[in-house]
Amino acid sequence: MPDRYAVIGHPIAHSKSPLIHGLFAQAAGQDMVYEAIDGGAGADGFARALAAFRAAGGRGLNVTLPFKLAALQAADAASDDARLAGAANALRFDGGRIEARNFDGIGLVRDIEVNLRRPLQGQAVLVLGAGGATRGALLPLARAGAARIVVANRTADKAAALAAELAPHAGACALNGGGFDALQGAFDVVINATSASLSGAAPPVPASAFAPGALAYDMVYGKGLTPFLRAAQQAGAAQVADGVGMLVEQAAEAFAWWRGVRPDTRAALARLTVPLA
Repeated sequence: MPDRYAVIGHPIAHSKSPLIHGLFAQAAGQDMVYEAIDGGAGADGFARALAAFRAAGGRGLNVTLPFKLAALQAADAASDDARLAGAANALRFDGGRIEARNFDGIGLVRDIEVNLRRPLQGQAVLVLGAGGATRGALLPLARAGAARIVVANRTADKAAALAAELAPHAGACALNGGGFDALQGAFDVVINATSASLSGAAPPVPASAFAPGALAYDMVYGKGLTPFLRAAQQAGAAQVADGVGMLVEQAAEAFAWWRGVRPDTRAALARLTVPLA
């Protein structure tokens, strides 16, 4: 009987995870099924769905909005990345225990360094926004060797507080935060971790923030050339990318954690990538 896995969120009908993991299972020769579960509009719904899935023999879950915090709280053990991010996006059921991980930042770094061929060692990185997506990305970016990371947010105090909280864990990377209006200098990599692109808007980042040859990366995917990416091109960014690679690569990390084999991501990337035009 195939092993059971799923993604849980609300809403969930839009999720590409069943497609991605289906492609992974086929490529890796794994006997498994993967479904989407709508956990409803509340933590109680998540708890019920989690219990039902485990009782039915489920082996692991991907977790998306709005349940990443609830997933971490439900776990008996969590990785440092999940604990410091304050959220989990993958669960594994080991006997009677629930283990939690957060692979979002790891997927982002792998997409940038492997798929986009942009080493982060010694780079200056600007991350726009101070929400959960940024929280999950900062330490993996620092571990990849970024020399400096600045978090910029409309509410300067929120960015500064997030940077101050995580700076002790960032190693040699200088991690700071503040408001958009206080941005100074140019950055090799500029990452939009806000939700602005979902509404057709762009965060107020100045053109001077993009260094010559910069990479502009929008975590939103499937929207084509978003206002942020268009503004980056106009400011002279040499390379633009959306978040489809991050989506696929974090899924591959979860798959490898569950199954013990890392899948080839090329088929999923080719299937989901849309032209940035």
